[in-house]
Amino acid sequence: MSRKEDILAKYRANVRERYDMPRLDDIAAITYPDPLKQFISMSKQVGGTVVVVDEGQDINEIIRKQFPDATEIASNLPEVTIATKSPDTVDSAQSLNGTDVGVIRGLFGVAENGCIWIPQTMKEKAVCFISENLFILLPKSAIVNNMHEAYKRISFNDYGYGTFISGPSKTADIAQVLVMGAQAARSVTILLLPE
Repeated sequence: MSRKEDILAKYRANVRERYDMPRLDDIAAITYPDPLKQFISMSKQVGGTVVVVDEGQDINEIIRKQFPDATEIASNLPEVTIATKSPDTVDSAQSLNGTDVGVIRGLFGVAENGCIWIPQTMKEKAVCFISENLFILLPKSAIVNNMHEAYKRISFNDYGYGTFISGPSKTADIAQVLVMGAQAARSVTILLLPE
């Protein structure tokens, strides 16, 4: 028996009472009268910026206006014409180091907590985490109420990876001081696209 199995066996031997797992279909998940409005509110609460994109508005201009000095812009999205490198064509994830702005696409957002499901649609997923500033393109119509609904919508493509992102990276572990961009992007801007 392995060391891990020894430890787990000791835990199991000391369990006094056992409980059945709760039935999740009996739990009433939270819903909102206006999931989009709630999503925008929660996204701002977790430190994100939300821009509602009007029909015909150029997302490249929005990105340039917010980060006019950005020199390294990484994206594999065809509508992002200002990208200077693509996470599909770089030699390695390390090649994305120094990315000022990364632009990715979200599949759906969650009103309950402001997070967005990001399936891996690029060779080097590091662009999601190594970019100093991250833009996430998300259709306004792709908002679900809660994580129960979100988990039902998750699917994986050939890459077999996806992640939820909610606002910029932050931590207060060190000296209880809030630090933005500790493990990933310093800023996250959600571009809510028209239907």
